[in-house]
Amino acid sequence: MCNRYIAPTAVELERSFRVRSGEVPAWKQHVFPRALAPFIRRGRDDASYTRELVVGQWGLLPWFAKTAKLPYSTNNARSEEVSAKPTYRDPWKRGQRCIIPAISFDEPNWESGKNVWWSFRRADGELWGLAGLWSTWRDKGTGEEHESFTMLTINADAHPLMSRMHKPDPKLPPDRQDKRSVIPLEAEDWDQWLAGTSHEATSLLRCASMEVFDASPAMEYST
Repeated sequence: MCNRYIAPTAVELERSFRVRSGEVPAWKQHVFPRALAPFIRRGRDDASYTRELVVGQWGLLPWFAKTAKLPYSTNNARSEEVSAKPTYRDPWKRGQRCIIPAISFDEPNWESGKNVWWSFRRADGELWGLAGLWSTWRDKGTGEEHESFTMLTINADAHPLMSRMHKPDPKLPPDRQDKRSVIPLEAEDWDQWLAGTSHEATSLLRCASMEVFDASPAMEYST
């Protein structure tokens, strides 16, 4: 799973994803759970296919939430469970898929016996486009709408790089750790993810190949 990443600037978003930043809330580049950050979805009010830039909370607010401040974490969602888990089931069934743009994302490495953060960039220098789901939650008291999103993850026990991340469970064998990875989408698959059928979207839920990654220990940064 991922708990921190660096979001691109508006200029970088417009260049890579061909969306306009328009009148959206500002965001900080260093993103942590429950912070505001940009994501890209299929235009909600457009009968044809367009990409829409939205800024929302990193941590999906389900329809049944009583408040915008959830007592539990929803910034990551296991892709194997989204069709059944109540928090994510409706967004998945409705095709509310999004792309989360990132310059880099960080993961903890415990091979030394302590947590060493690693940073993951694309080897080609382009932005990551990470698979996610979005939701629009309305406060029944005020009528205010809150945009939010979650980042999908997938089992990475067999991946030569991502399986090295996160603290291992000594009670489980190496091939049963359920190490998790975010799901990078290649540019040629963005339209399929945003506008395709559930079956077409499911076919994109996989770990990225080793050649895509430029990974190394990260420089620390504060909130």
